[in-house]
Amino acid sequence: MSVETDVLKVLSDPLRARIVTLLAGEALCTCHLVEETGAKQTNISNHLRVLKEAGVVDSEPCGRFTYYRLRPQALESLAAQLGEIADAARAARAADRKRPCP
Repeated sequence: MSVETDVLKVLSDPLRARIVTLLAGEALCTCHLVEETGAKQTNISNHLRVLKEAGVVDSEPCGRFTYYRLRPQALESLAAQLGEIADAARAARAADRKRPCP
């Protein structure tokens, strides 16, 4: 069991988490995200670059704008891994497994 630590690290930033939440509802361009978050355009652009590099968002040029869209499969994979960890913890708890101390 291994969690995608890169995606977790990327999502741990509050502004990136907010961007992901906003992109869950619709594709947005940088100007929309600036309006919704109140962050500066350069800050939003940097966060979008990080999210794109981590495979969490895709971009689509549209005239002079670029729209960003959430990649659900990136989050589904992470959610499945976290679910497996939770299942293992639930099973260990139910079996009352404890490693003996030396």
